[in-house]
Amino acid sequence: MSRLLERGGVRLESGPQGLAVSGDVDFDIAALLAEAGSTWLIEQPSGSGVVLDLGGVEQVSSAALSVLLEWTRQARMADVEILHVRLSAPLVRLTQVAGLDELLPLAGEA
Repeated sequence: MSRLLERGGVRLESGPQGLAVSGDVDFDIAALLAEAGSTWLIEQPSGSGVVLDLGGVEQVSSAALSVLLEWTRQARMADVEILHVRLSAPLVRLTQVAGLDELLPLAGEA
């Protein structure tokens, strides 16, 4: 895994399968996190598939959902398929409340 970002206890890493986030994602880190992940997604070969692993995100807010939606948008623009999204239990609950659980290829709770 390569570390793309580490700040304020939040870590974003990339590996052969995709991106992995851990830490407490709030509005202070969301923009940097979205940018770092988006840059990585844009660099992936067209037609490739990736996994987004947010299973290590425990303290969540709508900022984490914003990051996830931005990555989804960037992947679509780069013709990169999101094979599945792994979410922590708090993020699963938040996506259900927001009605996003049916729009994402969720892999299940952490």
